[in-house]
Amino acid sequence: MFVTASGVSIDEMGYAMSRLEIESELFDGVNVINEAGSSNRSNKPLRNVDHEIAQLTNLRSGPHERLHQLMPGKQKLPVSPVKMLAGREGNHSGRGRFSSADCCHMLSRYLPVHGPWLVDQMTSRAYVSQFSADGSLFVAGFQGSNIRIYNVDRGWKVQKNILAKSLRWTVTDTSLSPDQRYLVYTSMSPIVHIVNVGSSTTESLANITDIHEGLDFTAPDDGVYSFGIFSVKFSTDGRELVAGSSDDSIYVYDLEANKLSLRIVAHTADVNTVTFADESGNLIYSGSDDNLCKVWDRRCFVAKDKPAGVLMGHLEGITFLDSRGDGRYFISNGKDQTIKLWDIRKMSSNTSCNLGFRNYEWDYRWMDYPPQARDLKHPCDQSVATYKGHSVLRTLIRCYFSPEYSTGQKYIYTGSHDSNVYIYDVVTGAQVAVLKHHTSPVRDCSWHPDYPMLVSSSWDGDVVKWEFPGNGEAPAPFTKRRIRRRYYY
Repeated sequence: MFVTASGVSIDEMGYAMSRLEIESELFDGVNVINEAGSSNRSNKPLRNVDHEIAQLTNLRSGPHERLHQLMPGKQKLPVSPVKMLAGREGNHSGRGRFSSADCCHMLSRYLPVHGPWLVDQMTSRAYVSQFSADGSLFVAGFQGSNIRIYNVDRGWKVQKNILAKSLRWTVTDTSLSPDQRYLVYTSMSPIVHIVNVGSSTTESLANITDIHEGLDFTAPDDGVYSFGIFSVKFSTDGRELVAGSSDDSIYVYDLEANKLSLRIVAHTADVNTVTFADESGNLIYSGSDDNLCKVWDRRCFVAKDKPAGVLMGHLEGITFLDSRGDGRYFISNGKDQTIKLWDIRKMSSNTSCNLGFRNYEWDYRWMDYPPQARDLKHPCDQSVATYKGHSVLRTLIRCYFSPEYSTGQKYIYTGSHDSNVYIYDVVTGAQVAVLKHHTSPVRDCSWHPDYPMLVSSSWDGDVVKWEFPGNGEAPAPFTKRRIRRRYYY
């Protein structure tokens, strides 16, 4: 059940917002937490991030300072929509309209926690779920070879049902091109397949109804060795793909030339995640099971396979990275059960820091994280902030910044092994919401770029959406299908 800080109860499936006392309390800036999940939170007092990013976040998601100064009432708490409207009509900002930060200030308080409503229910595990850049499409990838593209604007109708070709183990990742014409998908294979999703056919069967062209990521010196790809991303201009693999490498594929353009032996263990840092495509971030995040600048490779810098702080392998899009900040999810926030200006040129002897052995694929390791800290932690409360076990759990347009990237959200979705405040580190529905690990989730809507997908086969304030419908009942699997990856 969701409760406010003063104990006012709210509907178990999300906000009610039908009573003025609830609305007033939320307008006064009280965080909403999940009572059942609050036991996972640290009892230590939360401390604001003392860093430039705190100011940047507040600038993106805070109202004009004159609204604080000129409007009566509490000065340090968020300004209510009523006061915002009064300020706009009185032209207190001097602009006569809302700025983007004003809009974010109002929209970011309406968290997508009402629901959930069922989008789809499959008999195999969901591994990938992502909105397109404009939010009109939604992509979900499943272990049983299906990749479904839903048309969000047409009532979540299945626009494309792709049956993955030559699948090994599972669909590990997908990426939609910026123009939304093509989708690439990967598995534990060096061949990345690309499909034209703009064709008229709904059922996409490889080389029968659609061409699933195979892009070969093997380098000439690979020989007969085979590897798998964990992560793939389109560049902003749609001309390149970047991928992270099980052979410790980063690959860049030139789609126009239809050939591999770069291979970097980037880490000493699996490269679980890669992403472009910004729109330029010059900077690449990578995260690996060697516990390190690395920054690669394609404009100035000093030496072969040498990064521009290294960031240390995680005690275990890294499962996912998400860039803030400014070429400076990114977040990482780690098997040490933490999310870390990074500023690449703090990176070092080497990894000489000694972690010391680890007096425990564990494997995240089938073991719980050792209790004695939960309070350990990296002696050379270069991160800006650390967020705890969720669980990163069994699979490569993903985390993200909330959308810039509607929230000013004020939040971080993540899936979790304990079947929940967690939302944290970037600046305070507070756990502001926990979404509970699934019965198996939530590997991926995605926040709509424009609206307070979040979709979560799980190994239980459910793809569900959370909204605020909802569409007036009661959440549909679920008929659960039992999914039997013995192995993890």
